[in-house]
Formats: sequence, C-alpha cells, structure tokens
Amino acid sequence: MTRRLAGLLVVAVAASLAMACAKHSSADSTTTITIHHSHFSPELIDVPVGVPVTITLRNTDPIEHEWIVGDAEVHERHRTGTEAYHGKIPTEVTVPALSTRVTTITFQQTGDLLYICHLPGHEAYGMVGTVHIE
Repeated sequence: MTRRLAGLLVVAVAASLAMACAKHSSADSTTTITIHHSHFSPELIDVPVGVPVTITLRNTDPIEHEWIVGDAEVHERHRTGTEAYHGKIPTEVTVPALSTRVTTITFQQTGDLLYICHLPGHEAYGMVGTVHIE
C-alpha cells in the first residue's frame, strides 16, 4: 500500500468514527414527540441502550392522550386496563390537552418497543410509534 493511500485510509476511518460518535451523542440525551391530530410525530425514535434519555411529550390536541411504551404484554394490559391516569412510571405517561410532559427513561436492552395511546379508538386510528434501542 502506498503511503498516500494509507494516509487516505486513516483519514477516512477517523472521519467515519467521528461521524458515528457525533450521531450517537446527539441522540443520547433528549428527544421530543409531538402529538397532533391524534398522531405521534415522529413515529420512530432512535435511542441508545443504557443511557438516560429525556423525552418531551408535547400534546397540541384539545384532548388528553397517553404515551405507553412497552412490549406486547404491556400493551395488552393497557388495552383492557382501567387506569385513568399515568404519572408514576416513566414509560407510562398521561399528557393532558394542550400541555407538555417530560419523562426520562434508561432502556436496558436493544430492540424495538412500541409507544401507543390506548384511549378508546386511538390505537386503531394510528396513534402508534416505535422506539428503536441500539
């Protein structure tokens, strides 16, 4: 390998590593999910495993919503549950009309979890999103 080619290779690898670190660090502390017209935006968020992530939930609708994150078992429990208000578990948040709530979560395993509003008809209407944990 020539000296010039080796130098270019080192620069390319360094740049790739810098970009990967920058992408990870910019996503590892905060994100905002907006609720508008009974939909979540964005519908997909990427978060790092093992790092506290502060999520701001901004409800611009004139009605209350909930934001429940979990696996299939969690969502099945909430589909048939009777909890009127969520506020003690970081992955279960009630967001009153025209308001903002903030929660901080440290996801311990990689994979995908859904976030859903389980108020009557909201999930069927499309009020569903995905947390991708890597």
